Amino acid sequence: MLKTRVIAVANQKGGVGKTTTTVNLAACLAADGFRVLLIDVDSQANATSGLGLEKEEGASAYRPLLGEGTLSEKIKSTSYEGLDIIPSEVDLCGAEIELAQSERHLHRFREALQSIVDSKKYDAVLIDCPPSLAVITLNAFCAADYLLVPLQCEYYALEGVAMLTRVMNQLKESGANSELKLLGVLMTMFDARTRLSHQVVEEVRGYFDEDVFDTVIPRTTRLAEAPSHGKAIIDYDPYSAGAAAYEVLTREVVSKLQLEHPSKFQAPASDASDNL
Repeated sequence: MLKTRVIAVANQKGGVGKTTTTVNLAACLAADGFRVLLIDVDSQANATSGLGLEKEEGASAYRPLLGEGTLSEKIKSTSYEGLDIIPSEVDLCGAEIELAQSERHLHRFREALQSIVDSKKYDAVLIDCPPSLAVITLNAFCAADYLLVPLQCEYYALEGVAMLTRVMNQLKESGANSELKLLGVLMTMFDARTRLSHQVVEEVRGYFDEDVFDTVIPRTTRLAEAPSHGKAIIDYDPYSAGAAAYEVLTREVVSKLQLEHPSKFQAPASDASDNL
């Protein structure tokens, strides 16, 4: 079995579709038969509620990041077969301060996650990062194999992503995570009716070239509504433009990561023993 891929989904600017992308990519991967773990380390816990879970005191990665207990103990099932989650809660705000004061503060996430990666229980781990470049986000970068950057189709889009890639390169050059790669830049909230959206996509493709996903996520009401119902878009409105876009994105991600389909295409559907 191939190594578990760890993907940090990040942009220090809020409101760019970061959590929407994490939740829907995770759900689409699970629907395709992959085993996926979503780790919500944004204290707003939007990925947690977006998958229909309530915030629960003591349920987050907070204590394991400080060396108290394990991340495995925090894993919860979701309503989607093959998709598990480590939820978030407001206590992660305090983790920023405590992590910064701890030894090897940039490597706490990687060390806590290692046993899950080594178990090869999951094909992919997706980390929904806070909208900042503070300690928890940097920890996620050091724990990840890949960085996926959602980018809203607006004029100031390139400013934020340039800073992200600079930080990524600094982590690589310093040896904090020399293996970190850019999985891709994902253009979100695209409005085909406006010249601005087309101009921004063209500008970003000119800057990042092949590192920009071919898939563009449209701005749609249904995508915006789905989290309030605790559902991914493929469940809330499976025939919508948003669902189609995330399904196509998932195929791109699978191709880039060279993921195989161990559970959907190799295991008999009737064999329940695999789930025991």
